Amino acid sequence: MENEQVTSVALLRRGMPHAPGVFGVVNGDKVPVPHGRDLLVRVYATSVNPVDCSVRRGETPGPASGILGFDAAGVIEAVGPTTRFFEVGDRVFYSGALDRSGANTSFQVVDERIVGHMPRNITFAEAASLPLTGLTAWEGLFDKLRLRSDSGGTMLILGGGGGVGSMVIQLAKALTEARIIASASRTESRSWVRKLGAHETVNHSSEDLEEEIRRAAPGGVDYVFSIRSKDFLPVLTKVMNPFGQIVGVDSARGADLQLLEPKALSWHWENTFARAVHGAVDIASQHLALDAISQLVEARQIRPTVTQILQGVNIDTLREAHRRVELGHTVGKIVLVRDDVPAEGLVPRNFKVG
Repeated sequence: MENEQVTSVALLRRGMPHAPGVFGVVNGDKVPVPHGRDLLVRVYATSVNPVDCSVRRGETPGPASGILGFDAAGVIEAVGPTTRFFEVGDRVFYSGALDRSGANTSFQVVDERIVGHMPRNITFAEAASLPLTGLTAWEGLFDKLRLRSDSGGTMLILGGGGGVGSMVIQLAKALTEARIIASASRTESRSWVRKLGAHETVNHSSEDLEEEIRRAAPGGVDYVFSIRSKDFLPVLTKVMNPFGQIVGVDSARGADLQLLEPKALSWHWENTFARAVHGAVDIASQHLALDAISQLVEARQIRPTVTQILQGVNIDTLREAHRRVELGHTVGKIVLVRDDVPAEGLVPRNFKVG
């Protein structure tokens, strides 16, 4: 194997063709050489999502390497020979692919077509809170519901205080004319969704949820973003208008989708990883979406959703982040920042880390 190793960083950075399995050395670390349209990214920050927990528990197939982490922000160290969008030194953010090694590592290889230019006015920690939930919200709103800038109607977001809900609220508020109702069960989460732009809130833990939704949406609900579909489908079918549409971001395992038939309601699955894992011809649409999200952040039309930052990416911080996510009470996103990267621009000033 030694004669196959590339030890020149200069050679590595030129993105020269190589055989599978060839490695280079950057700052003393053995790293894979990117090929094709891959980028080699030095990871500065990553966040933990419910999908990390699902893969860890064996409920969702993950990368063969076992390395999780499906949100990242970092700096490009090397590029493959056919890259088009990026150069060495660019700051980037992305969620990666479910079937490739994740961001819980120092260096990660990722296809440039699912990577965006990191917003210039935020830190790496803030940027790492955006990709997975941002893409989920973007694809659900604009690929599935096909909303436009003049789209009105009433949208209900179940789980508005979580990572996905936080981005759906912001993108719908910034880019459509929809009236937004967000569900939140605690004072903290109700305050959070209001700050993000929700017009009304309802309590998804209430025994009178149907009545709360009817009061908030007397004209009925046209669109739903659902993260707990099986639990809420019976209520949704009662409060939604005929020909309404639901985007489900959970498995909805065991849900009776036949309930949608009387009102001719439409169901859309949203899975951010589908394009990358299955080689969709329009995979680069995720690069465009992330760049659009970046521009919205720079224009201060939307904001990062990080609410908790842990120092270090190690077994202890990952275990704690997974524990917090699995409690199901997280508002916004939990981000982990590496302790072996430059501190400048890593964490927002005056942000309490821990």
